[in-house]
Amino acid sequence: MSSPITAGLHCLFLLVTACCQTSQDSNFNPFIQYVIDSALGEESFQSEMPRQKRNMLFFDLPPVEYTVDIEVSLTDSSFLEPIKDHFKNFTLPLSTNISNAEMTVSNISITTACLPSGENNTCCSCENGYAWPSAVCSDLITCPSVSLALDLPCSYMMEMPFYGPYCEPQTEDSCGMGEPIVMNMSVRLDRDFVDDLRNSSSEFYKKYKADLEKAFTASYRCLPGFVSATVTGFRPGSVFVNYEVKAGAASFAQIANANKIVPQFLDAFYQVNQSTFTTTITDQTNFTVSPVDIFEEDTVRLICEINSTSENVTWYHFDRIISASFHYSMERNFSRGTSRSILKIVNITMKDSGSYRCTFTMSKLLTTWIYQATKIITVSPLYVTPNLNGINVTCNSPEMQTNSPLLSCCIDRHLPSLTGDWKVNGAINITGVPSFSENCTDYKLNIDESLCPPEKSGTVTTYTCKLQTGHGARRSRNINVTYLRTAHVTISSSTNSSVSEGHPFSLTCESDVSNYDSISWKIQSGNNTKTVDCGTCIKNSKFPATSVLTVRTATQDWNGTYICTFSQKHLESSANVTLKVISLPLKSNILIDPITASIQCKVPQTLQCCISANTMEDYTVTFVVQKHEFHVGKRKNGSLFCYVYNYTATECNKEQELKAYCKFINRIEQEVKSEDITLHLILAKEVSCSDSFGIGKEGATLIKPCRGLSTSDGFIRGNEIYNCSNKSWKIARNDCLSEQINNLLTSAESLVKSPEAKANLPNYLAELKEKTRKEQNNISHSSANLGAIVTILDMVSSIPADAEEVIIENFLSTVDFIVDDSTTEAWEDLNKAKKPTSSLLLNSVENFTLHLQPVNNTIPPVSANSLQLQGRVVTENNYTGYNKNFSSTENLTVNVFIAESEIQTLTQNSIIVSVMYSKLAHILPSNEPERVNGLLITTTMSSNRSQKFNISMTFAKKDSSLKMAQCVFWNFTLNKERGGWDTRGCIATEVEDYVICSCNHLTSFSILMSPDNSSQVIFEDYITYIGLVISILSLVVCIIIESLVWKYVTNNTTSYMRHVCILNIATSLLIADIWFIVTASINDQNQQMSRGICLVATFFIHLFYLCVFFWMLSLGLILFYRLIFILHNTSKTAQKAVAFCLGYGCPFVIAVITIAVTLPRNNYTRRNVCWLNWGDSKALLAFVIPALIIVAINLFITAVVIIKILRPTIGDRSNRQEKNSLIQIGKSVAILTPLLGLTWGFGLAIVIKNNHRAFHILFALFNALQGLFILVFGSLWDKKIQEALLKRNSMSKWSSQQTKQRAEGPGGSSLRLARQSSTSTSLILVTPMFAMSYPFSRTFNNLCGKTGKYRVSSSESSSSSSENTSKSYSLLN
Repeated sequence: MSSPITAGLHCLFLLVTACCQTSQDSNFNPFIQYVIDSALGEESFQSEMPRQKRNMLFFDLPPVEYTVDIEVSLTDSSFLEPIKDHFKNFTLPLSTNISNAEMTVSNISITTACLPSGENNTCCSCENGYAWPSAVCSDLITCPSVSLALDLPCSYMMEMPFYGPYCEPQTEDSCGMGEPIVMNMSVRLDRDFVDDLRNSSSEFYKKYKADLEKAFTASYRCLPGFVSATVTGFRPGSVFVNYEVKAGAASFAQIANANKIVPQFLDAFYQVNQSTFTTTITDQTNFTVSPVDIFEEDTVRLICEINSTSENVTWYHFDRIISASFHYSMERNFSRGTSRSILKIVNITMKDSGSYRCTFTMSKLLTTWIYQATKIITVSPLYVTPNLNGINVTCNSPEMQTNSPLLSCCIDRHLPSLTGDWKVNGAINITGVPSFSENCTDYKLNIDESLCPPEKSGTVTTYTCKLQTGHGARRSRNINVTYLRTAHVTISSSTNSSVSEGHPFSLTCESDVSNYDSISWKIQSGNNTKTVDCGTCIKNSKFPATSVLTVRTATQDWNGTYICTFSQKHLESSANVTLKVISLPLKSNILIDPITASIQCKVPQTLQCCISANTMEDYTVTFVVQKHEFHVGKRKNGSLFCYVYNYTATECNKEQELKAYCKFINRIEQEVKSEDITLHLILAKEVSCSDSFGIGKEGATLIKPCRGLSTSDGFIRGNEIYNCSNKSWKIARNDCLSEQINNLLTSAESLVKSPEAKANLPNYLAELKEKTRKEQNNISHSSANLGAIVTILDMVSSIPADAEEVIIENFLSTVDFIVDDSTTEAWEDLNKAKKPTSSLLLNSVENFTLHLQPVNNTIPPVSANSLQLQGRVVTENNYTGYNKNFSSTENLTVNVFIAESEIQTLTQNSIIVSVMYSKLAHILPSNEPERVNGLLITTTMSSNRSQKFNISMTFAKKDSSLKMAQCVFWNFTLNKERGGWDTRGCIATEVEDYVICSCNHLTSFSILMSPDNSSQVIFEDYITYIGLVISILSLVVCIIIESLVWKYVTNNTTSYMRHVCILNIATSLLIADIWFIVTASINDQNQQMSRGICLVATFFIHLFYLCVFFWMLSLGLILFYRLIFILHNTSKTAQKAVAFCLGYGCPFVIAVITIAVTLPRNNYTRRNVCWLNWGDSKALLAFVIPALIIVAINLFITAVVIIKILRPTIGDRSNRQEKNSLIQIGKSVAILTPLLGLTWGFGLAIVIKNNHRAFHILFALFNALQGLFILVFGSLWDKKIQEALLKRNSMSKWSSQQTKQRAEGPGGSSLRLARQSSTSTSLILVTPMFAMSYPFSRTFNNLCGKTGKYRVSSSESSSSSSENTSKSYSLLN
């Protein structure tokens, strides 16, 4: 029996030979198998050879190379390895000749080895270098008996009989040779989870990881293309193991088979739950998105498809599960072997961008399979870009009509489904032709002039392009087309083509297009063109479109061609007119000599008018004296042309004042008059002074111009004043300006009249500052020079100025120079003028700040020694509160605060500017003893506001010893436009060394305080206070007594009305005294009273003092009625009604009218005292006038009563009778004077300036003790009241008795009184007067103060034989 090796070799050659033979047959079969039994003996093998030989065919063919697959089956698997080794060690090439066929075996390779496994299966594996073809890759199932040895080849189950395909040489297309995929897998271990499994560095974690990775590697290594198996972590829920398997594409069966054998390689300790294997596959899902370019509002379709059947599909946006809604809808499609899910997103937004994941889940072969895929989608806004944001189109432009503009809208990419259209919206409906190209839509306008009338010029028409992607997204953009029309502009002049210097003129420019953006004026003179920028000289209006240039004073700067231009967007339309300015001297540039002089009858007086010799115009000049005109010629005098006339007065009847002036007329017959020359005609005998200056009587004034002080351009402003004293003229005052200041004043006048005032202002302010500094000495010693600088500042402050630091600094420095301490005397002189110059200076600074124009929306802070300026522009993004702090060199501070709520009420670009002054406040006129005790602060605002605007300022006190702080502002309209400090709208709050002022308006503020004179109580004050206390107590006693004896003393109408008046006088005076003493004591203690309390106190004091006077009037009228109308009798009710209406009704009406008129203007009360205002509103007259009238009426009644009482009877009076009459008059006056207010004379006396102190003492004494007078003379001296009190105390009844009293007259006449009771006559009339506490008691304080009392009381007994006399006298009972 031959060896297996030999048998195999023989078999190999035999098979090759057979193959060669058969390959030439037309029915070629590539494989012929010979099954050779391994037990076949040599004999059997050889016995077959003859049959083979008989079948051989011989061909003469060229050599051919064949690859032959031969399967060798062995019944004994132990021969497999020896045979494999034998073939591997075989020496090749090997040549042999079989049946005359030369054959060479060049290579023998073993590809596949199979071992039996059960009855119908075999386990096959590939040799090294060989792999299974990809066609059978998904069918390879690992044999059950897998070894842990990783170096052994994997064997796969094959059904018997196995006919291939066999392993092939390993290539890129072989099974498992593609790019490996990562499968995320998990399985559950039925073990309790421990925290160590969370810590990857713990031993427990490492052990689990190592054991599991070893088992997983063994289980999955035979998957096609297996690379690795790695545990990635553990999670609770028993113990879930997360791991990754990296291998080639594997089928469900392959993975399930590998999962099934995992427990075989793992210790039972781990308790693997085989039903919990989960495999996640991420690269086997086809995920598509439509459209590719996604824009907002598109409808997007996300499609996921797998080659497997799964009905369980879930969509995720990031990690959030997507549920069906209006925004999301889902569709599922299933077919044989595939599953598809579609997610539709309607109206997608930017928020929908991000990661989307579709997940297919199914359970198969005890494993959960998860197919998932992820796409990140980006939602972009659909940006539509127009070729123009806006365009201006001139409708009546021929060029524009020929080449009309093209409007276009584009997106940034090409979209096949993109569409677009256009819409037109506007008052001007000009349409066009649309077109479309790739990613753009175009619109060609058709310009039609007829659709664009002048009144619609500037109208904006909106063209809207709308682009749509075809998937729902759409965007539109607007292109604004402003249709303009070239305007028709006309210009007209108020004069002809010429105007004289100094005369006004105006130019009116009109346009048919009203919707203009701006109007500009220019003056072209020769090659020079200047822009008119003169502040308020140009007034523009829209309807109609008009611009008026008004020039109040024409100068040569206004000579030229005027070009008026209306601008609308880029379009400019102009008109022009030429205006020639003819020379004519300005009134201020005419020098007159003399200014004021005296002339003598029939003696010639030289009158002279001079102008600058620089003019080329030849004027007609006449002198006009008393309406008589005289023509004169000119002569040159230095740099002046002078016109002289010798006037002789011929009418010399009396002294009189003559007026003369000179009149200049130019070639266009326009004229200018000089200032008046005043001539005083005097008699020859009165002449005292007579020389070359002129004549004049003693004390006369001569005013001459500044002689001999001319400049190259004219003359020096100002004058010299002479007085005639001791027969010679002596200079009294020199108001001539220095040459430098004169030039500054002349330049300022030219500047404000110039069309380029704003442009030239910076250079002028720099010059003004420098020359003012150099002329400091002249300014300090000359009020004229100082006044000129203030006048200059006032003029230039009205010119708008850019808020640049250097401009502001130059202006403030000039102000600082002229308020220096060295100028104090000059300021005192100037403030004596009708309008104080210091007030004008303050107004100039305010005006300057109002005309500041911000640069880059900022107001720079500027300091100039005694002045500081800070400000702010209210912009759109800056509406915070206004808070500025200022400090002076004396360490005084002031804070200005405006709340944010107030700032928010302002319009955008409003300007707030504050200026602090440390010296200016002290040169303003003040009210002694009050004085400024802090810094002065000015706050202005450019925004016009009619309503109140609240501002708070905190001032540091300069002198802490001063008291009674008042917040004041400088009111330019007070004191007949002189200006003065005013408290209206401001409330003061003292906090230690500071005063907080809260005001409801803006201007210049400071604080006024007074010296503390609380310890300087004078004698009059002692009288007032002590007297008031006595008066109040007396009035209380009087009222009590009247109430006790009322029914006993009112037994007739006259007596009843008398006591009604007395009781109401006492009550009214008591109430008024109580109100007064309370408010006076608060004032004396320097306590701050609220405004409301002070108003109430003032109203009631005013009311009840008036009530005292009117009840006094009632008492006087009753006396007058009973004395004159003897036979007339009126009922008690009627008399009482009239008395109450007069006593309370009239005072109430007067008091209400007073407060209603003055309170809205905040000048009802005085600043420091709760009493009627005098300085501002004259409210005090509402008390003084009624009081004076009542006193006058009662004085008249007093005179009538005295005359009636002393009326003589028949017969002459003897000396004794005359003496008795005088006594009678004295008694009457003693009774009536207090009742009728005769003490008012003392009150009138103290009003007189420089009056004697005695009047103050008498006035305070009489007025303070009125209550005592009423008690004594009105009650206690009345015998009826005395008797009533005595009888009331003794509880006895009244007894009547007949008393006859007779008074014998000088002539034997008698006055008899017959009454059935004792007669006690007492007539009391009380006149409340003023008696104020210090300091008002000494000066009567302009008729304001505390009421006092004047008394006349008397008890008189007399008799008369006349019945009428008896009736008239009974009034005194």
